[in-house]
Amino acid sequence: MTTRQDERLLEGPLVPVSCRRCAAEVLVRKASWEQTSIQWNAAARAACTTLDEDPLATCPALRSAVQEAALNGSVTVPE
Repeated sequence: MTTRQDERLLEGPLVPVSCRRCAAEVLVRKASWEQTSIQWNAAARAACTTLDEDPLATCPALRSAVQEAALNGSVTVPE
C-alpha cells in the first residue's frame, strides 16, 4: 500500500520569525492555520530560556510572533 504525500506540506518557504521576548530567530512554515512547522537552530535554542523549562513546548512569546506573522502575511498560510 502506498501513501499519497500531502502536497500542502511542501507549499511555501520557511520564513524567519523572531521572538519578541528573547529575539531568537527560527524558520517557520504554515501548512494551515492549525499546523505550524518551526525549525530551530542552535543559536535560537540557546537564546530561548523557555525551552530550558520544557524542551518539547513552544515558547508562548514565539507562538504569538508566529501568529502575528501569519495574520500580517509575513508567513503564508495556504488555503
